[in-house]
Amino acid sequence: MKAVGLYKYLPIHHSESLIDITIPKPKAEGRDILVKVNAISINPVDVKVRAPKDKQEETPKILGWDASGIVEEVGEDCKLFKPGDQVYYAGSITRPGTYSEYHLVDERIVGKKPETLNDAQAAALPLTAITAWEGLFERLGIDLNNTQKNKERSILIIGGAGGVGSIAIQLAKLAGLTVISTASQQESINWCKKLGSDYVINHYKPFVEQLEEINLKGVDYIFCLNNTDQHWDQIAASILPQGKICSIVETAEKQDLNVLKSKSATFVWEFMFTRAMFQTEDMQEQHQLLSALSEFIDQKRIVTTLTDVLRPINAENLKKAHGMVESGKMVGKVVIEHFE
Repeated sequence: MKAVGLYKYLPIHHSESLIDITIPKPKAEGRDILVKVNAISINPVDVKVRAPKDKQEETPKILGWDASGIVEEVGEDCKLFKPGDQVYYAGSITRPGTYSEYHLVDERIVGKKPETLNDAQAAALPLTAITAWEGLFERLGIDLNNTQKNKERSILIIGGAGGVGSIAIQLAKLAGLTVISTASQQESINWCKKLGSDYVINHYKPFVEQLEEINLKGVDYIFCLNNTDQHWDQIAASILPQGKICSIVETAEKQDLNVLKSKSATFVWEFMFTRAMFQTEDMQEQHQLLSALSEFIDQKRIVTTLTDVLRPINAENLKKAHGMVESGKMVGKVVIEHFE
């Protein structure tokens, strides 16, 4: 089957950074399903894993996590899907990725594709949606169903125009929160407001002063989706007493948690691959949340965050997509569809 992989970790403009290859078609066993991949989405994690490093692979490394497609076959222990089902998912970082015509994935982290979306629109969603959902409703403990209580609470989403931010804004509004997101360019500001952000502030300026301008002394929740190191002091200053902070971006420097002590503030990480990596007992929660998201989408309560589509799936277009994500200026998500 066709695939795109790498042997060396090189700058994206290098001719061998990503290459077209042919690999054996896998077979589904156990809880795995084999999916015929119709569309894939590129995320910052794709860029991070591919980034230049002093390492070489003996067999081709296949990247990619987001995918939308059709179930080709199922393992003998599968209970959730059957051949012909249309699915979408974000896979596992510990297994071969979705840059291939056919892909094996554990059914417990797969959702039924929204009926109202095409493959490209669906492929834009899983990784960012899982991250946003887990960050908001599991790590920060926001109750999606208690909209009346949430109307009295606020959340600051740092990096609102990116893939995760684009979903987080919508989910936070669905939960009833007052949403403040950060953006600096007019295109990004417009995007955040279009998705439902009540206010947009500039992440290059002090948060507290900007929050005071909209009559807020601070926020109950902060969801950091961009450069935790850069924003740490502003995060600590902006969180209200007994507030909660979640970040998805690892730190390069040591940050002082003591600045949160007097406020009894909570800090927690979100990494959407945790359940698949460690085969946690609640692994199937990702199937459940993707299925719930599909319902919200089909009810027109959540919209896809797709902004760019490339065709077909090959090394040339994947290099182009990686470059777009690597620029740090992406609004929404870029998807590549169809092998030829």
